Amino acid sequence: MMEITSQQPDSSGVSATLFALGFFCALLLIFGFSAEGRERQKIPRIGVIVNGSISSDGSRIEAFRQGLRELGYVEGQNITIDYLYGEGKIEGFPGMVTELLRLKVDVIAVGGTPAALAAQKASITTPVVFATVADPLSVKLISSLGHPGGNITGITTINAELTPKRLEVIREAVGPLSRVAFLYNPADPSNIVSLRELQALANKLKLTLDSVGVRKGVELDRAFSVMAARRTDALVVAAGTLTDTHRKQIVVLAAKTKVPAMYGEKVFVEAGGLMSYAANFSESWRRAATYVDKILKGANPADLPVEQPRKFELVVNIKAAKQIGLRIPQSLVFSADEVIK
Repeated sequence: MMEITSQQPDSSGVSATLFALGFFCALLLIFGFSAEGRERQKIPRIGVIVNGSISSDGSRIEAFRQGLRELGYVEGQNITIDYLYGEGKIEGFPGMVTELLRLKVDVIAVGGTPAALAAQKASITTPVVFATVADPLSVKLISSLGHPGGNITGITTINAELTPKRLEVIREAVGPLSRVAFLYNPADPSNIVSLRELQALANKLKLTLDSVGVRKGVELDRAFSVMAARRTDALVVAAGTLTDTHRKQIVVLAAKTKVPAMYGEKVFVEAGGLMSYAANFSESWRRAATYVDKILKGANPADLPVEQPRKFELVVNIKAAKQIGLRIPQSLVFSADEVIK
């Protein structure tokens, strides 16, 4: 007779097997969550400080986003961006920088000089990329264009250096001048540099230069009243945080007082102003995205040369000229990069 026997499994062996399986599963969960956590931490965070508002600076921010998209970044997927809007108030920039540092952003991107200086003062370690600083050397943001030397680099518009050229162009458009006004913000260091440049040329040309300083938008009406009372022949408007934000008001007041005005950026002419001579600020913001990309990939801001504009645009608004009874010479119209009719 065949004997059939049955053998009970060793309970200690089963327990050991179950323990091993449980331990293995636990390790998978732990390392899985850990890997997921590391993956989330890899998403870089950028803080952006905008000089004005969404409505006034929308085209520049969109250019910055476009630049990032061209480099493969998609907001909400492989990059996070925090936007803070200055609304033209320089005194608010230090608080904005503090807020971004609290958020532990990887890079701070800023527009003009006041925001860049606020970032420089707040941190010497967090990388900062500026998009439209007029003269980073004069305001001591960097050591040199070729080797910035600190945690800050970016794009310069050399806007201060172009200020005398603007006077020459408006002089060609209007004819002989005896009194010229310069509308600027005394609290904006880049505007002070522009004033020095303009004063030097005015002295050479033996022109009277009225420096008309405004620190707030509510002071603009008074400023234009002063210019009208002094019978200003032409006006040069500094590009900066304040004037940029209030450009529509400035353009309206210039037309109302019939003073021919030259602006430091194209957006003034698009808003109805007479003419501008400057680099393309939106293009500068788009280029700033390449600096952000390089820094996120490990580049040191100190070693990234500051980029200068490759082209300057003269934009003329024929319609605005007719409104103030000015006939712009055809030679100037033909030399313009863009004519608005």
